[in-house]
This record gives sequence, C-alpha cells and structure tokens, in this order.
Amino acid sequence: MKNRIYKYFFHEFIGYFLIILFALTAVIWTIQAVNFLDLVTDDGHAFKIYFFYSFLTISKVVTKLFPFCFLIAAMLTILKLEKDNELIILWTSGLNKIHIVNLILRISILMMFIQLILTTLINPQILNYSRILLKNSQLQFIPSLLKEKQFNDTVKGLTIFVNKKNEDGTYENIFIRDDGNVLSQISSGSSTIYAKTGYISQDENGLILFDGNVQKTEVGKDVNVIKFEKTIINLSGLSTKTTPEPKIQETSTKKIVACLGERYLFIRGCISDKNNIELKKQFIRQNKIEINKRFGMPIFIPLIALITCLLLSSRNEKKISGYYKYFYFFIGVVIIISAEITVRYSGNSINHTAIYYSIPIGLLPLIYLYLIRTFKYENLN
Repeated sequence: MKNRIYKYFFHEFIGYFLIILFALTAVIWTIQAVNFLDLVTDDGHAFKIYFFYSFLTISKVVTKLFPFCFLIAAMLTILKLEKDNELIILWTSGLNKIHIVNLILRISILMMFIQLILTTLINPQILNYSRILLKNSQLQFIPSLLKEKQFNDTVKGLTIFVNKKNEDGTYENIFIRDDGNVLSQISSGSSTIYAKTGYISQDENGLILFDGNVQKTEVGKDVNVIKFEKTIINLSGLSTKTTPEPKIQETSTKKIVACLGERYLFIRGCISDKNNIELKKQFIRQNKIEINKRFGMPIFIPLIALITCLLLSSRNEKKISGYYKYFYFFIGVVIIISAEITVRYSGNSINHTAIYYSIPIGLLPLIYLYLIRTFKYENLN
C-alpha cells in the first residue's frame, strides 16, 4: 500500500517537474537564441553553426532552472493532492506525514545528484565543445563584414570600414586595415587598402575593388604604395576572433580542482604570471567560485524540498491557510536567490565559503527536526 502511494506521488511530481522544466527552458532558450543572432549578423558564422551552438546551451539553461522547477513541482504536487482530498485519505488511513516528508526528501536527493552530474561533468564538456565549434568555424557571410559607417573588426587583425552602401549592392569608399597578415595574398606584412567602389562576388567569397591603392609596410622597409584599377580580395576561409580559449565554466571540473590543488591559476590551462599577486588572487578566487557553483548549488535542493514540506503542517481550518502556499513559495525563492548571491562571494575567503555551505547544511537538520516534532503525535503506520 505504502509503495503504491509513493509511486503515485513520484509520478505526479515528475509530471509537473518535466512540464515546468520544458516550458521554462523553451522560453529562456528562445530569448537566448535571439541574442545569439549576433553570431550570424556580426560575426558572420553560418546558420548551421548558430543553431547548433544555440542548441548546446540548453544544458546550461536546464541546470540553472533545476532548483526553481523543483520548488514549483513539489508545491503543485502537494497542493493538488490536498485539493483532491487525497492527503486527508492518507492521514486518516494511518500514514504519518513524516513518511511523505521522507519521500520528498529522497526525491530531492535524487535531483541533487542529477544536477551534480550536470554541473560537474556534462555542462563543462558541452560548453567546451560549443567553444571549439565557434573556434573552428569559418566566416560564411562576407556581407556581415561590410556595414555602412561602421568599423568592423570581427576577424582578428582585420578592420573594415565602408562609407556608403548603395541599393544595388555596391559599396563606396572602402577602407581595409590588415595588421595580422590576414590577407596574405596582398602583403607579408601590415597593409592598408583603399578603394572608391566595390562589390561582393557572386559566390560571396571575394571582394572586388575598383580605383584604389594598397599601402604595404614590409618588415624593416618603407611604405610602398601600389595603385590598381581593379583587384579581387579573397575573403574565404577567414575565422572570426571568437575567444578561442575556454572560459572557466567551459573547463572540466577535474582540471579546475587540479589547478587549485597545485596552486596554479586558471588561465589558458593553469598558466599565469606567478609574480603578479593581484592576478593570482583574482583567478584563484574565480576557481573557488566555480567549484562552489558546481558542488554547492545542488545541495540547496534538499533544503527547498523541506521548505515545501512545511505545507503539510498547515491546517485548512485556519483562515490564513490559503496564504501559506505563497509564503512558503516566497521563502523557497529567497533561498534560491540567496544561493546565487552568496556563491559569488564564496571565493573571497574561507569564512565566505563556510557561510555559503552552512546555509543548506545548517538549516536542513533544523527544519527536519521541526517537521518530526510537528508530526510526532500522529499515528505511525
């Protein structure tokens, strides 16, 4: 009998949890995907790269929403069973409320481990892969480099300025500054190209320029000026200057722990200037914060679970019983927000780290003991 009740409660909870998680993830991911359109419009990546990169960020969104979705799902499950008088049937049949509390707590521990796997293993790998995807992708939309009255430096070492874009697709007064030897077909050193007019080739791989000149600065030599009536610049195969090095959230947990253990710093594979004390403190702090995010945030899920269990202690006959759900929901949201805020300061010192972990670890036994004391006079099954 008890196992059937547990399965029924678990199925109700999972149903609510998955629906809420899917709905919120879809909304947030859509908004985020719109922001990523800059990868196409500004950086010139292909739509295929854009969609794939956007899709890979879903795991990060899901991880962030885990505690909040758990809070809503747990409260909706309890309120639904209470509204249908199913909880009253359970209580009158002799089932102690603490059994339901233990069930919710066990579910929260399961969710905590799932989030731990996401934060420590899956997310870093997926985010790092998305970074490699951008790093290895080539610029596909040459027109995105040519924006009227804007200096475009999407490609590292290359700056392009267009004074005017005509309706027929031609451009006027085109300036190109190559400081990184990007256009190797023009010069082996830095160069400046000016053209009165130009347009993009049909295959969108080249820029055809008219009536201009190339100012080449060879290493150790003077500036040479070469005039031209027509020239073609091959822009195919260019890569954008998207950060090639992985950010800290894109680095494996094993590597970050190893960096801290060896007292190195997180910057380009635990390499940094050991003589720069301020830089050293900054990156050690970032390492600690990231570790606390990955291992600390999931611990708050059991605490949220016990907060929702306080709904079981409310009495329907009280006039203010209808407001308890709002009050406990507010407390749950405050805990989630507090976790997000305190983790940002957890890397400052050992005391800050201790305060961060003491919130869930300290409150968990207190609330659980309160629930046991509240339900101790009820009949045990």
